[in-house]
Amino acid sequence: MGFIKEFKEFAMKGNVMDMAVGVIIGGAFGKIVSSLVDDILMPVIGIITGGVDFTGLSAKVGNATVTYGQFIQNIIDFLIVAFCIFLMLKGINKLNKKKEEEPAAPAEPSAEEKLLTEIRDLLKQK
Repeated sequence: MGFIKEFKEFAMKGNVMDMAVGVIIGGAFGKIVSSLVDDILMPVIGIITGGVDFTGLSAKVGNATVTYGQFIQNIIDFLIVAFCIFLMLKGINKLNKKKEEEPAAPAEPSAEEKLLTEIRDLLKQK
């Protein structure tokens, strides 16, 4: 099998296409979550914490400067983003669960069941 033909078969499989769509949507969703954190949550958290900014924290070790404050800020940002995603997924799962819990319409009886019902009704009439 030729290399190009093999690559074409791989690229056109459903799971590869699904993954590509997931990556694209994930990138767009990441922008939404980042905007939520940067533009809405962080200002509120800044007000609550009195405007504490960890990014300026650093330590001098010999001739090198270790900026551990940015690392702390990135950890806090990660925790906020993870919490937001958790809440969104929890809400989506709750909506999906409600859909699953809705009672399904009773199934229509099969032809055999209909025939047995007719026989039963005829026997009752006699």
